[in-house]
Amino acid sequence: MTKRLLIVAHAPSPNTLKLRDAARRGACHPAIEDIEVRVKAPLEAGPEDIRSCDAILLGTTENLGYMSGALKDFFDRSYYPILEEKQGLPCALYVRAGHDGTGTRRAVESIVTGLRWHWVQAPLILRSEWREDFVGQVEELGMYLAAGLDSGIF
Repeated sequence: MTKRLLIVAHAPSPNTLKLRDAARRGACHPAIEDIEVRVKAPLEAGPEDIRSCDAILLGTTENLGYMSGALKDFFDRSYYPILEEKQGLPCALYVRAGHDGTGTRRAVESIVTGLRWHWVQAPLILRSEWREDFVGQVEELGMYLAAGLDSGIF
């Protein structure tokens, strides 16, 4: 049975677009067979997308010590409509943080706790100046989440 992985990632720059594409590439690894991957910008995603997925990967920039306004809008529109329906949803997060990412991580963790989603690993915080190895880290995160979903671990 095919399972669905939803990637909701804010990608306002060429580098964050590389991260979003890396998440998709990892999730679509050839060894992972029964996963359908959908990628949406936060302003395009909503409750129906969450209802139809079996796991979710969130990606955001750090904006003034908080998540992107677009990801916050996604949560604002989706929180109550899916609150009772998707408890236990496997999730993961990556944050492109120009500083330390602490406030962004805490804000997303607070919402995810309220939704009662299940973290499959600690949030990935990509701190400070841009490094090309961020791309590989996000690709691995996408692959890990998709492989775990495909194998029934999540």
